[in-house]
Amino acid sequence: MRARPLGRTSIQVGTVGFGAAPIGNLHGPVDDDQARATLDAAWDVGVRYYDTAPHYGLGLSERRLGAALAHRPRGEFTVSTKVGRLLEPHPAPTGSDLTAGGFAVPDTLVRRPDYSRDGVLRSLEDSLNRLRLDHVDIVYVHDPDDHLDAALGQALPALTALRDQGVIGAVGIGMNTVAPLLRVVAEADVDAVMVAGRWTLLDRTARPLLDACAERGVAVVAAAPFNSGLLSRTYPASDATFDYGPASESALRRARLLAEVSARHGTALPHAALRFPLRDPGVACVVAGFRTPEEVVSAARWAAAELTEDAWLDLDAAAARETQVPPV
Repeated sequence: MRARPLGRTSIQVGTVGFGAAPIGNLHGPVDDDQARATLDAAWDVGVRYYDTAPHYGLGLSERRLGAALAHRPRGEFTVSTKVGRLLEPHPAPTGSDLTAGGFAVPDTLVRRPDYSRDGVLRSLEDSLNRLRLDHVDIVYVHDPDDHLDAALGQALPALTALRDQGVIGAVGIGMNTVAPLLRVVAEADVDAVMVAGRWTLLDRTARPLLDACAERGVAVVAAAPFNSGLLSRTYPASDATFDYGPASESALRRARLLAEVSARHGTALPHAALRFPLRDPGVACVVAGFRTPEEVVSAARWAAAELTEDAWLDLDAAAARETQVPPV
């Protein structure tokens, strides 16, 4: 999988990055053997960029990723993690984090939002221990929707200082809402933004963000290209999810139309969904979550095969037919 630069930095990412939320037991359990097999399959097909966070499985994702990469040459892969949520002992555990946090793990820990300088340093130190690494390449401020002033005033300057000292390679922010990201790009010194679910075949509302990043030389990492499941099947079923909830009838209808157009052009909906973000030159990488080796192998195959221009014209027309989407 071809290496690509992360914007103006010296950091390399691939066409497809490994989103490690599923191996943190997102929405359901994944055992250690399956998680390891999925990570090994990713390495075998050429994936070299791995994204995780303390939030994912209350540290389980970081621990599993660290164990899988421990025997790999450190100079051959890129890792990103996130700050903004400290993991602390749960004062009153209920048994599972599934309802409160969305991960099928024991809730012996609890997430506490902390976007202060000290919180950033503590979070990063804890992540390095779980990852078994002496440094990470990219650190994103994680979903500061209700803490944007603190992120701008404390977390991002703390990360910028670490970058300038050579402790980390790049500073970023990751969210699934466009307006706060636009503010960060305008006001902060960031190298990359990770936008989840807003620059996809179905949802193109991040167009203004991509334009702003291009103007300022900020790299874009497009996460959740399948919109949390809706675009991951050849033909979306009625129980499909969209943005981590049940897909609406409108979203389901639009996704099925895109699936039909994909089939007419001899390909599958998830292939088009994975390739779509990469059409914009400002997108450095697509990060998708993987739960099984088969999912990784399929993604690698799709990443290597471009769609025809006629296919894109018809897909764009189909997307615009149901809703107003910005042109690509």
